[in-house]
Amino acid sequence: MKLKQTLLIVWLTFFALMPFCETSSAEDQSTEEVPTRVGFALSYGNTFHPDNKIGFVLANYLVMFDYDKIWPHSAPENLRFKLEFSLGSTTTPDHWAMASASMLALYYLDFLESKAVRPYIEGGIGLIYTGFRVEGQGSRLNFNPKAGFGFEFPMGQESLFASLRWDHLSNAYLNRDNTSVDSVILMFGVYF
Repeated sequence: MKLKQTLLIVWLTFFALMPFCETSSAEDQSTEEVPTRVGFALSYGNTFHPDNKIGFVLANYLVMFDYDKIWPHSAPENLRFKLEFSLGSTTTPDHWAMASASMLALYYLDFLESKAVRPYIEGGIGLIYTGFRVEGQGSRLNFNPKAGFGFEFPMGQESLFASLRWDHLSNAYLNRDNTSVDSVILMFGVYF
């Protein structure tokens, strides 16, 4: 229950701050164009529901676009659209393959930004394949909502980043057996 309350607070904070953000449309954007960025990250995760027995490592390829390039409507200047592709394996208790593809909205918290760090929140959904199935999990291919926060550290053209995420997988009752798996993921990476 505490996890759901925490996620609700994160999303309410996000929507409460939206009115204070400057918006623009793709047609009348007067600022310079935001470049498309690619990145690479390594992440480590561990399940906490239904138990904490499954650890995993993933390699992640990221592509981040200005939100207006993908969805041509008014949007805050500091909103981005990110595609993420991950491939990896569980590390405990056995080695099972994992692969996922996700789309996320990333929102920079510019009011907290400094020269050294740019914080953000993000959330999205995707599909994930896991070589494992916990008891009561009806499918190896599942929906994969996720949410988290992170910090980007600009270094010239490149930026290092670190994020902490909640990751969920379930089949949304497409199969009558729908035990979900929840994880915490720590990710470190770089944007080029």
